[in-house]
Parts: sequence; structure tokens; C-alpha cells
Amino acid sequence: MSKRLTCDVMVVGAGMVGAACALYAARAGLDTVVVDRGPVAGGTTGAGEGNLLVSDKAPGPELDLALLSGRLWTELAREAGDTVEYEPKGGVVVAESPEGLAALEEFAAGQRAAGVDAESVPADRLGELEPYLAPGPAGGVHYPQDAQVMPALAAAHLVRLSGARVETGRTVTGVLRAADGSVRGVRTDRGDLHAPYVVNAAGTWSGEVAALAGVHLPVLPRRGFVLVTEPLPRRIRHKVYAADYVADVASDSAALQTSPVVEGTAAGPVLIGASRERLGFDRTFSLPVVRALAAGATRLFPFLEDVRVLRSYLGFRPYLPDHLPAVGPDPRVPGLYHACGHEGAGIGLATGTGHLIAQALGGKSPELDLTPFRPDRFPEAS
Repeated sequence: MSKRLTCDVMVVGAGMVGAACALYAARAGLDTVVVDRGPVAGGTTGAGEGNLLVSDKAPGPELDLALLSGRLWTELAREAGDTVEYEPKGGVVVAESPEGLAALEEFAAGQRAAGVDAESVPADRLGELEPYLAPGPAGGVHYPQDAQVMPALAAAHLVRLSGARVETGRTVTGVLRAADGSVRGVRTDRGDLHAPYVVNAAGTWSGEVAALAGVHLPVLPRRGFVLVTEPLPRRIRHKVYAADYVADVASDSAALQTSPVVEGTAAGPVLIGASRERLGFDRTFSLPVVRALAAGATRLFPFLEDVRVLRSYLGFRPYLPDHLPAVGPDPRVPGLYHACGHEGAGIGLATGTGHLIAQALGGKSPELDLTPFRPDRFPEAS
């Protein structure tokens, strides 16, 4: 006999965003349950690099959310100590040509006006920040606010910190609705879970959860590979990437795109990305993609040519067509909230997202305007 659970808030998804929603909802005094068909951090979160970035975001709603999230991550890191492997190492973006540097400087100027600490670095000073960086770039920009966490550890810690009840291995098969259309919880393969509020934080599967509630949310998976090297003495001090990475993040193309992103970790291995392509949930290993990532990394750091790659893995970023997440209440279904579609920025944006969701759930005015993140902003599927 399956047990019947009743709570204030049901969070669907035990990744980083769901964990943050649970944490801040619980801190707002709401009895919270997290449900997921897999384990905590078993989806996109577990395949992420743990980036907390402002460097790749243009002025606008996403950058505002990133700055809020960064402040909240700093607070959580002080609470957590070493538990989440928080590392405020900063980022360095390099431009290979004078034209690329001019575009990067223009981008950084807009970010500075929006509150980002972006320090121009001439070519002859890049070596002070990254001694093993290949010679030749025209210059770069240093972003001290960029940071990193170990995503699986951090998600698990946020769930524990929340005190929420966790129902893993339980697949949501429906959204319960009252006669007036408002939500009353979720149906799962192991019984119903009752709550007046349901938060859709199901990552790349959020579109499917939205459909269970009868609404359209066009979340699509965007595949990416990561290479992991053997453990090394710390040679790469920051997250380092080529300036064209920003354009790849903002691209609407479904085709393969790769741009070098390289960073050391506290444990020793170097993480190498980044690739993007929309192929559905195809988990096929792609040797051409892995080769392109390795080639890009060695262009930035030639010493990596002699370093062994121990493994590669892939994950799926939850992509929405306008590159903004869906955050907040869904006016089409009273009681349904969305916290999804962050693409590759979900780790970094999770804390701000959870904080805003909790404010909205508690009837408070959210700290940021949620209008740009409205889940009903997309045309209905034809």
C-alpha cells in the first residue's frame, strides 16, 4: 500500500534547481517534498561542471539573476564550509584577434554598467593570471566573480540543508487538478502526493511535466560533452575560455558548436568543454566532438597535449528558445510554478531561482521582476 503524503509545496526534480527551490521554500516556512524518478543530481546536474558564471551573460534579466544567485551562493558557501567545494577562482576570457578583443571589450563594458566586475587584461599580462596559457592572444578580460562548486555534492547538501522529505525513484505520471483547474499535487507510479503548490524543476524533462498539467513549455535537450583529465598539480588557476564561447551559448542553431573552455579543479583533474548540439536525448558517443574539444583545449594550454584524458561524459542542457529560464507562477494553472529551462547555467542560477520561487510562493513581491521569465510567453504548439 503506497503512502499518502501531504505538504505545502511539491518540488518535481531533485537536481540543483529543485534542491534550491526546496531549500528556500523550507526557509520560508513551507513544508516541502521533493520527488524525482532518479537520485538526487541524477540528471543534468550530475553531468555539469558546477559553473557559477557572470562572465558569459549580457546585461539583462539573466545577468540580474546571475548576480543575485552569486550573492546567495557566497552566503551558502560560508554556511557550508568545504561541503560543496565552493571555489571563487574567477574567470578569464581570451580573445585571439584584435577584432575579437574589441568585441569582448564592448561586451564587458555593458556588463560593468550592470554591476559586473570585469577587468581588462592586455596581452602581456595574461601570463600573470595564467602562466601556462599559449602565447598569442590579443588580450582578455578577468571576471573575479566567476566561481565553481562540485554540483552533485552541492545539490545533495542543499537538499539536506532544506530538511525536505525526498521521494526518489518515484516517477510523476500526472498533475492533480481540482474542479476549478488549480493543482492539488501530483500522481506518481507509487501513489498520489498532495500539495496546493507544485514546482516544476524537472530540468530537460520540464516540458513533459508541464504537459502533464495541460500547458505548453518548449524545453528541449541541448547535448554537451566534457573531458576529464588525470589529476594534475594546479596549473590552470581560473575558468578560461575563448571569447567565441559567449556567442555559442547565445546561438539558436541546432548544429554542433564547440569552443574551448578549460578549468582546473580542487581535486586535480582538468575539465574540458564545451560543445552544444540539439539531437534530442541521443547518448551516442561522438569521437569528432571529443577531438574538437581536445584540440581547442591544447590551443589554449599546449601542455595538455601530454596529459591523459581519463574519461568523457555527456549531459543535456534544458534549452528554451529565447535562452531565458521559466521562473515563477503559471497563470494558466493556479498553483503551478516553473523553475526550469536554464540551459547550461542552472547550477549558477539555482540559488536565485529558488529564492524568487519561495518569495512568490509566500505571497511576497519577488526581488527581481519575473515578467521576462513568464512560463506562458511562448506561443502554443500548433
